[in-house]
Amino acid sequence: MIQGDSQPVEIVGGGLAGLALGLALRRRQVPVTVFEAHDFPRHRVCGEFIAALDASTIARLDLAPILEDALRHREVVWYRQGRPMQTQRLPAPALGISRHRLDARLAEAFVAAGGELRERARIALDAGPEGRVFAAGRRPRSSRWFGLKVHARRLPLGGDLEVHLAEQAYVGLSSIEDAKVNICGLFARRPISPDGPGSPGSDLLLRYLEATGLTDLARRLRGADVDEASFCAVAGVSFEIAPPRPDRICIGDCFAVTPPYTGNGMAMALQSAAVALDPLTAWSQGRAPWPDTVATVNRNLHRRFRLRLAAANLLHPYLLDPRRQRWLVLASRTRLLPFRPLYQLTH
Repeated sequence: MIQGDSQPVEIVGGGLAGLALGLALRRRQVPVTVFEAHDFPRHRVCGEFIAALDASTIARLDLAPILEDALRHREVVWYRQGRPMQTQRLPAPALGISRHRLDARLAEAFVAAGGELRERARIALDAGPEGRVFAAGRRPRSSRWFGLKVHARRLPLGGDLEVHLAEQAYVGLSSIEDAKVNICGLFARRPISPDGPGSPGSDLLLRYLEATGLTDLARRLRGADVDEASFCAVAGVSFEIAPPRPDRICIGDCFAVTPPYTGNGMAMALQSAAVALDPLTAWSQGRAPWPDTVATVNRNLHRRFRLRLAAANLLHPYLLDPRRQRWLVLASRTRLLPFRPLYQLTH
């Protein structure tokens, strides 16, 4: 048991990584404050499909009660131009749960465990004092890629998850709680109407679906019951693998963003929290100096995720370029596409 004079940890960012780490530290009696720039809960652009979250991470962070009722998904159907390309059976079930529900549960558990959650609190992203961890989402970058997301009911799926490939875009559909489907897409900016990409609500997503050739999917979405309150967007999405910052600890998307087709972003956020847990506990107990703690976490994050990120980024262009997509279709039809080895590389 950690003594009452343990050093406090500050976490900048109340997403999956920040809240999961804060909750796990509080269960070890470490004083923790989480600073979140917005309110809880809220909708976020996210695939809401957690692939390859290992049992050791769930156990280390004690997430089983929080994920207990998440849907279990076992099948992914890949489409190109509205036609099924391949059905992929996952090696292990993936989890379907909305960020709105998951964030709310983590925040509630963190506060109940004695953590301090400060909403609407913006903290400068400089190095800050010892004991400060950065989990504030993606690092700001200039990028033509952006994401759109919305929930809908009455939208039947061809599998637990559908992935639709298009021209400089792809879209994932996955079942979540309350008979809803999460529709989340990655798109390159393009002029699609006089209003441009600032148009409100799901209409923007519909017009991008049509502009990228996903007309069948747009038609299906028009016939569904769309929850406009769930619509959200994020700009400046980049998958550049930046070198670690030697003066700070960054976890979750603040550390690195994996291409969303892997369905592994949420798992990586939680796994990065698990990587940081023991070194931060040791620092809080006075058993390790801060520079060594930063170096240990950065080294372990790099070891755990470098191959996964490199492989995912190598495959990513094949999902976005129509010419490369044709090679995927051919390889799939001739059963030369090694889905299981590719899945293992990117997870």
